[in-house]
Amino acid sequence: MCTMAVSKEAEAVYNLVEELQGYFVKKLDDVSHTLGKDKACEAVEWLRDGGIHGGGIRYETRDESVFDTGSVNISQVHYDDMPEKRLGSATAISTIIHPANPHAPSMHMHISWTQMRNGSGYWRLMGDLNPSLKNDVFKRDFDMALERVTDELYEAGEAQAERYFTIPVLGRTRGVSHFYLEGYNSGNFEADLAFAQRFGKAVIDAYIGITLQALQYYRTYTAEEKSQQIDYHTLYFFQVLTLDRGTTSGLLVHDQNDVGIMGSLPSHVNRPLLYSWLEKMPKPQDRLLLSLIDALPEGKIVPVTKAVKKRLAEAVRAHYKTYPEAISMQASGEIVPPTVANHS
Repeated sequence: MCTMAVSKEAEAVYNLVEELQGYFVKKLDDVSHTLGKDKACEAVEWLRDGGIHGGGIRYETRDESVFDTGSVNISQVHYDDMPEKRLGSATAISTIIHPANPHAPSMHMHISWTQMRNGSGYWRLMGDLNPSLKNDVFKRDFDMALERVTDELYEAGEAQAERYFTIPVLGRTRGVSHFYLEGYNSGNFEADLAFAQRFGKAVIDAYIGITLQALQYYRTYTAEEKSQQIDYHTLYFFQVLTLDRGTTSGLLVHDQNDVGIMGSLPSHVNRPLLYSWLEKMPKPQDRLLLSLIDALPEGKIVPVTKAVKKRLAEAVRAHYKTYPEAISMQASGEIVPPTVANHS
């Protein structure tokens, strides 16, 4: 995929995210083989400027008996031939899994290395558990996994995550267990690379363990439990498209991977529930939410298809083109990364 030379650090990180992708996809396929219809994840490739500036490969879940939606995406974008850009390369793995069974929680993980043209760089690490039904055991397991692997960084990462995943207008937080480090660099690249690898595998292992427990113990669920899951998926949709800085930045940088960037969205949302939050939104974000609702089909429980994802992406870009100052209303930890400016 990488058609031009990148730094040795970017190459090492790409090897890492490729390894983590393969590790996670195999475990997801094993879940499908053991508890589902034995349908493996399927690879989808996208190219930035025809591959001149990199691109990515995502594996999408295909076993709908086990997974509502799921995407394990790796990417590397680089600007070796464009010396006017501040950014040298950006390498990442981003994944979100939404199981079909409401007793199995959703999970999001992101690990990335951004390297500037001058050689400086920083890490972004995120891991969060997102249940639609309360389960203290699963929360404890994920908390313990995060605390073990992050050690002395745990408190700082937990505090940043609590701030980042807060949804002010709803007075609640997305997810129940989360860790977030932005702009991290200890000064020792090799040590940080090893930490990123341990972090990724710990999050994956903890989540697969939780998922297996949930699917084996809760083999059935009620219509009410499914309804609760869809309402939570609607909350997830709302937070991602109105607050998540990473998603918004990705959409503003280019339009060549809209469906991939929107891979974090669930398959269905509750449209009237979204509309009920409209009056809570500050200006001009009320216009953003209205545009997102208008991009959805009519009805109560509505599908988020590929065509809908493209319309949603266009709505986000149009909003921030009209209201560029509104980007300051996006979520942040202690550091606000200049992602869009880096790609300009």
